This record gives sequence, structure tokens and C-alpha cells, in this order.
Amino acid sequence: MQKLLIYISGLLFGLGVSIGGMANPAKVQNFFDVAGAWDPSLILVMGGALAVTAPGYWLLFQRGKPMFASGFSVPTNRTIDTKLVGGSAVFGIGWGIAGFCPGASIPVLSTLNADVLIFTAALIAGILIAKGMMKVTASRKGAAQAA
Repeated sequence: MQKLLIYISGLLFGLGVSIGGMANPAKVQNFFDVAGAWDPSLILVMGGALAVTAPGYWLLFQRGKPMFASGFSVPTNRTIDTKLVGGSAVFGIGWGIAGFCPGASIPVLSTLNADVLIFTAALIAGILIAKGMMKVTASRKGAAQAA
């Protein structure tokens, strides 16, 4: 049952991304081009997503625990730091340049479009580089504290 619900959720997400236009890089780039050929229609897609997600989360947390886990996995760190702001900036810049949001690029992989494949490969490389940099930073921090 769990696998079926995961499949249905992914299918709905992919359909929503495609129908909403989030899989079309030109549409996404025009959304970010407020001084040029601005296309505000993605505001409706994002607003619709928020209108479903906000009450959905509220209802979900009323249950007390998820259906298939012992508890919710919710981030506890509420600190706005340079890592958060820097990561958000890189995410937004990448989204604006490529026209693909990482989440929206996953359903589009099935098209085998070269642009999507290159974007996804670069996304994975960026994640691995960032993880490596965080390890180096953490080890330097630990060495400095030990000294």
C-alpha cells in the first residue's frame, strides 16, 4: 500500500508540474523576467500549490503521526544563517538561469531532453561538491576548536 501511495503521489506531482507549465524552461524564465517578457501565470501555479499544501500539512499534523512512520521528520533548526541564505541564492539563480526547478526537473527526465539531462547531472554534481565542502569546513572547524 505504501509503494502505491508513493507512486500516486509522484504521478500527481509530475502531472501537476507538466500541466502547470513548470516543466517548460521558457515559461519559468519568462516568469523571472519581470523587466521584459514577464509571464505572471506561474504565480497561480505556486499559489494553488500553497492553497493545497498549507491545509494539507495542518490536517496531516492533526493525525499525530504519519501513516507509515513512527513520527514526522521536521527540521528543528530555525536559524537564518549564511548557509541558508547562500544556498537559497544559488538555488534561485540556478532556477532562473536554467528554467528548471530541481523538483520539476525530475519528471521531465523521462523526455530524455539533453538540457534536462545536463541540468540534472550538474545538480547532482553541485550537491556532491557542496557536501564535500561542508565536510572540509566541519573538519577545519573541529581542528580549530581542538587546538
